[in-house]
Amino acid sequence: MNSIPDAEALYVELLRGVKSLMRDDTRLVGITSGGAWLVERLQKDLGLPGAPGIISSAMHRDDFARRGLSASAQTTLPFDVNGADVLLLDDVLYTGRTIRAVLNELFDFGRPARVRLAVLIDRGGRELPVAADFAAQHLELPSTQLLALARSDKGAFSFKVEETT
Repeated sequence: MNSIPDAEALYVELLRGVKSLMRDDTRLVGITSGGAWLVERLQKDLGLPGAPGIISSAMHRDDFARRGLSASAQTTLPFDVNGADVLLLDDVLYTGRTIRAVLNELFDFGRPARVRLAVLIDRGGRELPVAADFAAQHLELPSTQLLALARSDKGAFSFKVEETT
């Protein structure tokens, strides 16, 4: 990868994209942890009342036996999922496995009318047929690199790249 993307600039694009996807009845739900950070800030920047939803993929992951329960936040959906228009938010879309797990978790709470996905970065490499309705940036990365959103104490976003083995 030539350079690490500017997460704050991509957040501005994400905000624009989310505004275009919003309806009066849309509920924002962030996927732990990067998506949860994004949804907290989006909820505030969009002037939406109440708390956003937070959803965890931990209980439905296909690698649960290897990973176990993570220390990330648990699912909190402060609205009735049945018939809801849900907009999921995440930092990086890669294989699609987290989205599959999150959808299973969401449907444990009810049957939404519609579920859409917005992400900061779509890095390709899909293993499941999952696509974002909005991606602030498309970026190809080698499979040996992980791209993760970080948040400073003051709430500023940045990306960190880690090499995997």
